[in-house]
Amino acid sequence: MGAEVGDPEGKPRRVRMTPGARRVLEAAERLFYEHGIHAVGVDLIAAEAGVTKKTLYDRFGSKERIVVEYLAGRDERWRELLSGRLEEAGEGASARIEAVFEASRAWSARYGARGCGMINAHAEIGDPAHPAYPVITGQKRWMLDLFTGLAREIDAAGADRLARTLMLLHEGALVAHGVGIVPDPFGTALDQVRELLGR
Repeated sequence: MGAEVGDPEGKPRRVRMTPGARRVLEAAERLFYEHGIHAVGVDLIAAEAGVTKKTLYDRFGSKERIVVEYLAGRDERWRELLSGRLEEAGEGASARIEAVFEASRAWSARYGARGCGMINAHAEIGDPAHPAYPVITGQKRWMLDLFTGLAREIDAAGADRLARTLMLLHEGALVAHGVGIVPDPFGTALDQVRELLGR
């Protein structure tokens, strides 16, 4: 298996990317998101990446490891985009909460035609023993922690309740976007957020 990079904060160990590994991951990311994790086998990933199955296993060791890399990479890109949006929003907690929803709207328009990759993956990976499970739940816990921290700046006593409400609005908008029934679900969620925050 390829060399892995550890993380002191308990995030998943990451595979060191060679050009071949990068091609495998790029193919897997597209295929997993478009068709689902269970529907895509290593033969198809290897063929789409233009590598042999031996190269794929040499770099990743297993399909499960590729799934971990797919989800961890998606999470990393999301956090990077969100970090920039939060920085642009300034210091006010209400403005930063709104920035989360605006960031999700931008992310979903570009990367999320089929909804949230984490929620989609969770529908297929319900076993806590699967190596990708902590990536999925960790990303959602991180979002709840973010909302909780912002909510504390607005209402310390009611922060947990406000954070859970914001989280449910956010996740609902992600799911609704993927289903495509509600027009502009992030705009609708933002209207509710502004009402909650008295803006």
